Amino acid sequence: MDTGTLNAVTWTIPNALCLIGSRSGEEWNGMTQSWVTQVSMEPVMIAIAVDRKAVTNRLIRGGGAFSVNLWDRTDTRIFRSFSKPATRDGSTLNGRPVREGITGVPIFDEAVAWLECRLVQTVEFVTHDLFLGEVVDAGFREGGRDVPVARMEDTRMKYGGVRRGGH
Repeated sequence: MDTGTLNAVTWTIPNALCLIGSRSGEEWNGMTQSWVTQVSMEPVMIAIAVDRKAVTNRLIRGGGAFSVNLWDRTDTRIFRSFSKPATRDGSTLNGRPVREGITGVPIFDEAVAWLECRLVQTVEFVTHDLFLGEVVDAGFREGGRDVPVARMEDTRMKYGGVRRGGH
C-alpha cells in the first residue's frame, strides 16, 4: 500500500477541529484535536484519541477528565497556537480566557460549544490512547447554537494516516 495514498484517503475523513482542555493538579493544557466522536447515548460518552507522548495524554490520565471545546469555523488561527503545549497565565491558556469546569478542567470562554467529560476508560494503542469520557456537563456560549464549528478542512492542517517527519 502506498503511504501517500493512505494519507490522502485518511485526510478526507470529516473531522471536527477543537481544543481539548486537560488538567492534573496545578498543570493545565489546551491542545488542538481532530480525533473526537460520540460513542454512546446512555450515558452520553465521547471518545478522543491522544498521542501517547502528548502533555495532554499525561494530564488526562492524571486528572481523570477532559473538555472538548468546539470553535467558530471562521477563527481557525487559534489551532496553530495550541499545536504545542500551552502556557498558563492565571485564568488564560496561550492568552485565551478559560474557566474551571465542574471536574476542574479548563473550558475555553470563547468556544462556540463545549463538553466536559469524566474519564471512564482508557484503551491503549501503539501511538495513541483512546480516552472514553462520560459527559458530565455541556453548553453553548451566548449565540453559539447557530455558529458553524471548525473542521479540519477549514485549515491546511493534516493529521492522520502514517507517521511523517515531526510526528
